[in-house]
Amino acid sequence: MAELAGLRVLVVEDEGMVALLIEGMLADLGCDVVASAASLSRAVAAARDEAIDFALLDVNLDGHLVFPAAEILRARGIPFVFSTGYGRVALLENFKEYQVLNKPFAIEELREARDCVEGIAPDNVGLGCMSVRVPVAYSRA
Repeated sequence: MAELAGLRVLVVEDEGMVALLIEGMLADLGCDVVASAASLSRAVAAARDEAIDFALLDVNLDGHLVFPAAEILRARGIPFVFSTGYGRVALLENFKEYQVLNKPFAIEELREARDCVEGIAPDNVGLGCMSVRVPVAYSRA
């Protein structure tokens, strides 16, 4: 398992309570949430400007798709994972190979997704495991 302590994370999530749960899970894993974005414009700015090691991206931000921010992260070589209640079908074709966490997810699934991305070679940063987890309840236990 990859060491997560001190990892600087961007959380992109438009549902306030869900964002708080995710940020709490990341804190429990030892991560430092350095930016949280609830809108596409904020997600793009954070993806472009923030010093981060990893990002968790909700696909649908109040009707706007997160892919412009994902493109920036990919260009910067920053690994990321999508989170969505719609599964892999919610992804654009050029992002289908990326890791997807199905909402709701548990802390262990978040840890495994990050571990999966951590093991990717530098020339393929951002590509994730193809396994899609079975949803469980949001859980910090």
